Amino acid sequence: MKKTIIACLVLFPLCAFAQSNTVPIQGYWQQRIKYVMEVSLDVKTNKITGKQNISYTNNSPDTLNKIFIHLYWNAFQPNSMMDLSSRSTEGLVVGRSAGKEVTDFDRRFKRKIYELAPEEQGSCTVRKFRYNGKDQVMKQHETILEVSLDKKINPGATVNFQTEFEAQVPVLARRSGRDNPEGIRYSLGQWYPKVSEYDELGWHADQYIRGEFYGVWGDYNVNLTLDKNYKVGATGELQNASEIGWGYDKEGTPLKSIATETRTWKFAAKNVHDFVLAADPDYKHITRKTKNGPLLHFIYKNDPANEKNWQATADSCAMIYPFMAATFGPYPYPVYSFLQGGGGGTEYPTATLVKNHSFGTAVHEWCHSWYQMMLATDENLYGWFDEGFTSYAEARVTSWIRKTDFFASTDHYRSYFTLAKGPLDEPMSTPANFFSTNYAYNQNAYNKGYVFLKQLGYVVGEKNLDKILLDYYRVWRFRHPRPDDFIKVAEKTSGLQLQWYKHYMVNTTKTIDYRIDSLWEDNGRTSIRVRRDGAMPMPIDIQVTFKDSSREVHYIPLDLMLGEKPAEDDTPRKSYPSWKWTHETYVIETARRISDISLVEIDPTLRLADIERKNNRLKL
Repeated sequence: MKKTIIACLVLFPLCAFAQSNTVPIQGYWQQRIKYVMEVSLDVKTNKITGKQNISYTNNSPDTLNKIFIHLYWNAFQPNSMMDLSSRSTEGLVVGRSAGKEVTDFDRRFKRKIYELAPEEQGSCTVRKFRYNGKDQVMKQHETILEVSLDKKINPGATVNFQTEFEAQVPVLARRSGRDNPEGIRYSLGQWYPKVSEYDELGWHADQYIRGEFYGVWGDYNVNLTLDKNYKVGATGELQNASEIGWGYDKEGTPLKSIATETRTWKFAAKNVHDFVLAADPDYKHITRKTKNGPLLHFIYKNDPANEKNWQATADSCAMIYPFMAATFGPYPYPVYSFLQGGGGGTEYPTATLVKNHSFGTAVHEWCHSWYQMMLATDENLYGWFDEGFTSYAEARVTSWIRKTDFFASTDHYRSYFTLAKGPLDEPMSTPANFFSTNYAYNQNAYNKGYVFLKQLGYVVGEKNLDKILLDYYRVWRFRHPRPDDFIKVAEKTSGLQLQWYKHYMVNTTKTIDYRIDSLWEDNGRTSIRVRRDGAMPMPIDIQVTFKDSSREVHYIPLDLMLGEKPAEDDTPRKSYPSWKWTHETYVIETARRISDISLVEIDPTLRLADIERKNNRLKL
């Protein structure tokens, strides 16, 4: 059965990203956009000049009289909101590592913004914004440009805007910039004026502070002109590969010689919501073809010392694709590019910036193609919904290729426990920009978000969780899902009620804590009382191991579920009536004597996020 499922999924056509192939959702709508850009990058002055022709379709039921534009690089200036936010807790000690204090300063900042000289700072300025051939009134709010339109955009209308813009590439501060420590010249993320998303909640004109994104689905045609000796990787496919060469037309070909001082690279991507570029004169380019999947591009600094590592990472990435497609859904685009750049790993549609050849980073960033680039959540509102799910996917993939036990890995749980027991915890529902500390944001987004999904397998059963992930992909790919949308899919697939689970995990900081309270024997039968000490109720698995090595599982569903998960293995299981969430204790019973028992254990699979696991085991 498993082999059949894998075959069917992997052979899913690559044209699947066409909107006509998505599952209809009554009442759902989303805006649509198309960018055509002519851009020049002066490698001597680090200045970008560009023109945009933007086609914008208002699929909403609302009439729009304004439009908002992201100008992300304005954050890389002293006294910006990002600068002040990063400074506010940089001296706060949040832990210790290798005997040294760890402060809350975001380690992804390679340079502190307030230390940047004027020529090192970033900027993005729209010089002209035209609508129907007329200049529009603009008002800049740091990283947001507000444009008042002289003619409203009616529901269903498609309009065209034209912009002229200038940008200064900052010295690498965070995610994007130039001259990173690995010697990469340009890592260009968030480099262009980008139209904000408008959905049923209204405009998402979020300032660039914590570093998260949300974009309009659309098509991009980007022509980049720069020094002829530079080599470029980007979102999408190169349209003039025969003119460029350098492995884009055929593996191993050199960059073609030209007489002019500059060269134009033409990239295009369909049905994406952002666009990244990376450029360096010393890049090397290799490719790998995946089975029934995309062509992988690896573009990295030409350094013989790291060549074997890059080749190994490329081989491994090609190997993992069939498992990723079978587990999370097929990757629908024809290409994916790993671009050595700045700021660690930063995900974009059909491409990612990676710091180096790290296989773990490559896997994590590629997994973002599912849980951000195809299932395009609002990272500002639901950072955990992207990073947590991606961390889970990364762990599944690396466990598969390394043949390790995915369920034995508890690092994310330990990090979450540290957060939950400390003074800096905040609800996971806190918007990214509004977290009080980087520590609380990172622990919630990456670790508690991971726990949310892995523990869901404990609640509904692993086979159900696998079905949920594929159903979620099938229903919500190429849209903007929210947590409630995921929960609705999970409820429909599992047959269980799960809003309670989302509420406790996402909207509160309440924790799980169960313990084995007591055992007693009566007429040769043993009773075991379990007590709930934590504020969050959960269903409970209790495994009883006997001295003859036999085992039995006692399963107590939670009344809020209005059902129970199926048995997950062949161990004999006894199911009980639901534990009412208002009650603190519950008693189970085995037909064996106390003297026969060697171990009683709550949650032997370690999927339950119980913050005090020491009282979960009683060894007799």
